[in-house]
Amino acid sequence: MPFKTGDSVKVKKGVKCPDNEAFCLGGWQVRIFEMEKDGVIGIRWDSITLEQMPREFIRQSEEEGLGWTEMYLSPDEIEPASPRDAEKTADEVRKEMEGEMYWLGEGEEGERILKVISGAEDEVEAWDDYLMDTLQFPFDAEVSEFQEEGPLNDGDQVRVTGIEDLDDLYGILVNVNCGRKRFVFPLCDLTVLDKKSPNYLPVKDYCVWFANR
Repeated sequence: MPFKTGDSVKVKKGVKCPDNEAFCLGGWQVRIFEMEKDGVIGIRWDSITLEQMPREFIRQSEEEGLGWTEMYLSPDEIEPASPRDAEKTADEVRKEMEGEMYWLGEGEEGERILKVISGAEDEVEAWDDYLMDTLQFPFDAEVSEFQEEGPLNDGDQVRVTGIEDLDDLYGILVNVNCGRKRFVFPLCDLTVLDKKSPNYLPVKDYCVWFANR
């Protein structure tokens, strides 16, 4: 049976991932998005396959810089299947998962970040909730990002006394004291001075996420 772009198909039993034979793709369902002249077929996983995909498969793909939302197979490795979702739904799930699962390829730091943002409708709010529960105030920090303007400069040391607000542009804003002066300042531009402090990794993880969001 000839295939065409847009067809729903599934991978035949026993077919292994061409980039990692440790994973069997049999039964995984997809849509065809490309038909190449040499007969190779480009497929993208449907939303149900994406949501059920082994986390380790995604992790290894991210670590090796390989795509895990689509791949190319030969016609004899797939067979017709009834669609289980709408293409728009699959696209939405794919986009959401790509944003989150990027962190799986970033080691332990990425794992910690993913725990905070996974499933969150608003990731900044998720960080706010997490840091409100996790951080111990006050703590000492240093301005670690160049400041084009404002009252503080790179290298200034401050005491962080609490979370003040959320901002669409600057993320989480904290109250800081610098000498006798008090300011509201973006947490993403700070580094906790004491690397042994329980505050160090949570703030660092937030700053890494903010820089790559």
